[in-house]
Amino acid sequence: MKIESNTTRQHILDCGYQLIARQGFSNVGLAQILKHAEVPKGSFYHYFKSKELFGEALIQDYFAQYDIELTAFFDTPNGSAFDKLIAYWQRWIDAQNTQGVVHTCLVVKLSAEVSDLSESMRIALLAGAKKIIASLSLCIEAGIKDKSIAVKEASQCAELLYNLWIGASLLCKLSKDSHGLEQTMRFTKDILNNKAHF
Repeated sequence: MKIESNTTRQHILDCGYQLIARQGFSNVGLAQILKHAEVPKGSFYHYFKSKELFGEALIQDYFAQYDIELTAFFDTPNGSAFDKLIAYWQRWIDAQNTQGVVHTCLVVKLSAEVSDLSESMRIALLAGAKKIIASLSLCIEAGIKDKSIAVKEASQCAELLYNLWIGASLLCKLSKDSHGLEQTMRFTKDILNNKAHF
């Protein structure tokens, strides 16, 4: 019974993510989530006491899955740390060109929308973003050790790069093209090669 319950909860989260990633949190009503997930209202409230708590759980689930994928991506034995970071950022550009990174990244999609609406969701987004920055920092530290990255301070560099890419993604959402991300990629390479100062 526990496996079935966890499956139902995850199914609701997955269906909610599909809707919210496209339309935003405020624009998606509970009825839409229920219809999309094909579950009764009682099932939703069995797992989530409110839409806000659902949103918080959705964000936490998104970052838990993201962390697993990012760790696996950076832990591959092939390639330098520099190559892995550039491949990671290239995925952002590729996602924008195919489906829109702004539709898949909840940090980009929800930060401005929910930060003033829900303190618990804001904290969940911030915690998730900090975990990504920590993973980037570890990869940069590995690059300093393997001499593929020329910066001296990994954590500060990781935070700067993440801020740059989030900002570029937001502007990409406005312009509806990937020029800003491509520009950010060039600057990222300069930063990692210590050809730009921050």
